[in-house]
Amino acid sequence: MKLLRTIRLDPSDTFIFERAAEPGEWAVPGGFVFFDADPAALEGKARVAFRSGFLGIASLGFSTLVQIVEANEADHAAAVESLAGQLVTRFGAPDLTTAHRAAAEEFAFATSLTEHPPDTLIAMHRVFADGAIRETFRTLKPRGGPKPLRAFSFLEVEEEEPAAKDELDLLTLARKEAP
Repeated sequence: MKLLRTIRLDPSDTFIFERAAEPGEWAVPGGFVFFDADPAALEGKARVAFRSGFLGIASLGFSTLVQIVEANEADHAAAVESLAGQLVTRFGAPDLTTAHRAAAEEFAFATSLTEHPPDTLIAMHRVFADGAIRETFRTLKPRGGPKPLRAFSFLEVEEEEPAAKDELDLLTLARKEAP
């Protein structure tokens, strides 16, 4: 079985998200975090998290990229239990049974993204369109086979659907957040 883990190739997640996920956390797309939000009203770091953040389940922080990794049934069960606990304590799920079902569904969706080889990176683009949250995913694979994971060594990109035209100026965002 394969699951998604957060990965940090450079420090950018630590300044583009309000809370960055720690590298190596189990991750899910996490669109449910924005269920009650008005996407049009989101600004700054919250908007960036909405548009491109995978949810690290231990910290409830965000990661721009996740990596497909091998996992066993015990890893999967522990990850589902951890997310279920977060759904009760942080998101108001009515009970652990309901939360467990929701967490299992979220991990089933995350697992559906792992049909690629281990070490493949996945990026996401999330939009609000026609009254619903829509997510598209891109895979980034090292050209010429496995190589050390460096931020700029990933050149092959596979897109399931073209992403909406959105631009993000990281330099301007970082300047706005600097004291």
